[in-house]
Amino acid sequence: QVQLVESGGGLGQPGGSLRLSCAASGSIFSINAMGWYRQAPGKQRELVARATSDGSTNYADSVKGRFTISRDNAKNTVYLQMNSLKPEDTAVYYCNALIRTTIRANTYVYWGQGTQVTVSS
Repeated sequence: QVQLVESGGGLGQPGGSLRLSCAASGSIFSINAMGWYRQAPGKQRELVARATSDGSTNYADSVKGRFTISRDNAKNTVYLQMNSLKPEDTAVYYCNALIRTTIRANTYVYWGQGTQVTVSS
């Protein structure tokens, strides 16, 4: 059983910062990519940022230069540092990870429960 537990959401001010964390736990053999998605009311879930096990990252154009994703592979944790927040960053943020539970298992996608980020003055 694998769990992704997010923390760090809440209320942020325009121009301010928030930091999200997501820790993976359970039966884990390896983790490929870890990332963050978000879903605003009435909109589809979209990729925010993604980091692979070899260190490569990619970002949505809307957050480039403002958000930074990082991983602590020893802790199976991914972080999202969000700076220069904008009201349009308001959404539920979901952690996502591609995890193999045993050496012979396939890689599956796991999701966290989501954490609300609200940007408002």
